[in-house]
Amino acid sequence: MKPVTVYDIAREANVSVATVSRVLNNTAPVKASTREKIMSLIDKHQFQPNALARSLIKKETGMIGIILPDITNPFFPEVLAGLEQEARNNGYTFFLCDTGSYNQDSKSQYKRESQYLRILAEKQVDGIIMIGGRIDLQKSTREMAKEVQEVNKRLPVVLINGNLPGEKFHRVIIDEARGAMQVTDHLIELGHTDIAFMGGYNQMSNTVQRMAGFHSAMERAGIAVREDWVITGGFTINAGKALMNELLSKDGRKPTAIVCANDLVAIGAIKSAVKAGLSVPRDLSIIGFDDIPLAESMIPELTTLSLRCLELGRTAANIMHQLITKTNHVSELTTLQPKLVIRESTAPPPSHSM
Repeated sequence: MKPVTVYDIAREANVSVATVSRVLNNTAPVKASTREKIMSLIDKHQFQPNALARSLIKKETGMIGIILPDITNPFFPEVLAGLEQEARNNGYTFFLCDTGSYNQDSKSQYKRESQYLRILAEKQVDGIIMIGGRIDLQKSTREMAKEVQEVNKRLPVVLINGNLPGEKFHRVIIDEARGAMQVTDHLIELGHTDIAFMGGYNQMSNTVQRMAGFHSAMERAGIAVREDWVITGGFTINAGKALMNELLSKDGRKPTAIVCANDLVAIGAIKSAVKAGLSVPRDLSIIGFDDIPLAESMIPELTTLSLRCLELGRTAANIMHQLITKTNHVSELTTLQPKLVIRESTAPPPSHSM
């Protein structure tokens, strides 16, 4: 059976195609009786407007591209939930592109980012939001930055918690250095002076910022940082296990508290500490970063820093909508402040040495 078109609806309602279009898009007033007649025919024929045809007329697809590195990391779905809530309210849907998990050999990941940038531009999405990947590198190449900037000349690109050198983008970020100072200050206020930092990658800007905040808090408190207690090697639970084992295997005095680069590393660290016969937080305080849903579901519940993922996503989606519709002037940089969430994994240091 031949599908019903907007022309068929207009002919049967004895109105112009433009009037039907105004009802469908709610772009101009239509007499109540006429609107009711058109809506009745739409229901009768179960008419679905052709999205492609509408996009050609409006020069918009109603679709936003999202490029991220690891959908299995709980941080990203939390940000996506905020993006989806705000974007749906403004009539957008998503085209999600996962480039692969974080690792130190990321050439294939950045290659997939390039492929997705081309694909999304070809599909004429209204805008692209990037989280992680090349925008998280401490020293991204000029070529990678220019590639994104070329896309940004054609359609709006918004970066979440990242940046690219030598170019200007609209960005939404969390003050991660300040957040690291907050979590370190919390441990210092509890009485800890033997504090380690664990996790992340030295080439990632988020790790560098968190390390900088850690060092600043220690320096401000007059506490020397033991560089052999600052160890990196990933953002996963397995990385946390391995790094905790490495830390415990070192000769001499052991830390009484650990700042972890994210919650997954903290969870892995707790698992290895408990397996080694330590009690958290009686013998060892451990604090995370991100406040993923699992943080409050484990035993002990994890003290962590909330990066306000939902608000981060909602803010990015709102900025993207304003850039697409050109309704307001949008600042290039929007900074949100993190929030310390104190739970059960931190306590004053033990009175005895470990």
